[in-house]
Amino acid sequence: MGLCCEAAAVLLLLVCIVIARIFIILRRSETPEARKRGSASVLVVVGSGGHTTEILRLVGSLSASYAPRHYVIADTDSMSEDKVRALEAARTEEQSQPQYTIHRIPRSREVRQSWTSSVVSTLYALLYSVPLVFQLKPDMVLCNGPGTCVPLCASALLLGVVGMKKALIIYIESICRVESLSLSGKLLYHLSDYFFVQWPTLQEKYPKAVFLGRLV
Repeated sequence: MGLCCEAAAVLLLLVCIVIARIFIILRRSETPEARKRGSASVLVVVGSGGHTTEILRLVGSLSASYAPRHYVIADTDSMSEDKVRALEAARTEEQSQPQYTIHRIPRSREVRQSWTSSVVSTLYALLYSVPLVFQLKPDMVLCNGPGTCVPLCASALLLGVVGMKKALIIYIESICRVESLSLSGKLLYHLSDYFFVQWPTLQEKYPKAVFLGRLV
């Protein structure tokens, strides 16, 4: 009983902190920069390993109209930032100035992490995700399954709930998922605006999903 009360108190405290941080963001009087006509700012959730490779292939196929690009990486990921910079360096050769930023938040869930501790770590990541998303105000969130995308997508939804901006959530399930969705996919299947799968077997099981063949 005592442990349950302590856990409830911790969750209540985290919720209060989130609300307080949102209030601070709403009170800010920064003037947003004017966007180029026809451009769309993109928040790109970068996972690690295969997730990074897939999402960067997808970003590499986007036109210059999708800018600026805001990459969000887990703080324990030591390799993805170099890959992002290499991709953007190639883009910069064709443009007058860099059109991207890189941000870090706590990892939402580690591999083989228990469900109980995952809830706490996800809430902790949410504390950093909400202020970041409210600051960037992206037009869309692009993700492909890393656990880090869950608090970021939740923050994007909250951005619309409070009436600040509607951010499209575009989820592309990893090519590795043939028979079943990832945990992130199951959580975001009903919350995303566009949900893409790369195998017809998944589209049959999840009718909302869009199958266009292999995307990455």
